[in-house]
Amino acid sequence: MSQVRALLNKIFSPLKALYNKAFDANKYAAGIGLSVLITSGLFFIMVILISLGDSGMKEDKSIKLADVVMPERQIDTFMTEVDKPEKPEEQPEDIAQPELDLQPLTGIDVSMAKPKANFKASGNFFRDGEYIPLFKVQPIYPRRAQERGTEGFAITSFTITETGTVEDAVALEGYCGDPEDPNAQMRECSIFNSASVRASLKLKYKPKIVDGKPTAVEAVKHRFTFKMEKND
Repeated sequence: MSQVRALLNKIFSPLKALYNKAFDANKYAAGIGLSVLITSGLFFIMVILISLGDSGMKEDKSIKLADVVMPERQIDTFMTEVDKPEKPEEQPEDIAQPELDLQPLTGIDVSMAKPKANFKASGNFFRDGEYIPLFKVQPIYPRRAQERGTEGFAITSFTITETGTVEDAVALEGYCGDPEDPNAQMRECSIFNSASVRASLKLKYKPKIVDGKPTAVEAVKHRFTFKMEKND
């Protein structure tokens, strides 16, 4: 260690003496010269360190892998042809349309008295009268009855409301046989009941008028006749 110190003193002693002389002569010039000297020394030291670092770097012996490129492939799509479904068979037209009795079983008094003028303050000008059918509808002939060639009739019961519509329709009885032949033997059946009830609910009436006010009528009976058309 003493040898290194002696070597440094030997190197820097002349420089120190030179700096003291320059400082005595001009301190500003001496400071500038010293800074330049120090900067130059640091620069050379950095160059030496960089060169030593580059020489110490190991050669890169790693193996680089080539870029992997996927080849283009054509993808075959397998399509299975599907047969189109056949069109559904059209339903045959109705073989026959039923005959419709417009008149209910109970008698309807369609005669109306001539209106009389009423000049009382509490009077009204509505005429009293029984209900009158305004709109008829043909029931749909049951397909099962058409296929069998069955004829007959059904009797329904319903209520005519104050507005003339029908509600609470039910089938009372039904019979199968020739409804136009008085000698035909009729047998009870229910094949026409549902169609008759549905047709009853579509009937329209002029409501019954009592004391100038529309009144509901219950238990009104109606007969629907189902007769096949005969081709001559």
